[in-house]
Amino acid sequence: MNNLLNSDISTFILRISLATVLLAHSLYLKLVVFTLAGTAQFFASIGLPEVLAYLVFLNEVVVGVALLLGFKTRFFSALVIPVLLGATWVHSTNGWLFTNTGGGWEYPLLLTVMAIVQIGLGDGKYAISTHLQSKQKLIRS
Repeated sequence: MNNLLNSDISTFILRISLATVLLAHSLYLKLVVFTLAGTAQFFASIGLPEVLAYLVFLNEVVVGVALLLGFKTRFFSALVIPVLLGATWVHSTNGWLFTNTGGGWEYPLLLTVMAIVQIGLGDGKYAISTHLQSKQKLIRS
């Protein structure tokens, strides 16, 4: 079991899981289900500037793709934390459970923790950044 689930595989699983959730929440939920205009209206209804909805959408897509590829994982994980903390704040009045009406704050908080852990773990073995660094070392030697 130790060889099957080691730190390289665990880092990869965390990175891909976080990327998948971010892409699902941006491309599917915000773009398809709610639409960007609808998401912007929701932001306005809670007192946030509508343009922030588009910035959040862009952040989630860019970070999701970067994490999926394993490109500069620490940087992009840090970049999404303010968005995830904002989502935690938005859902804070709905209670703990995300199954509550309007969604609770447990899920965005969990995603925040995942992003923080990903910063600590970095790209990992199965990432484009790691592959590119290996190629650069070969070229230099």
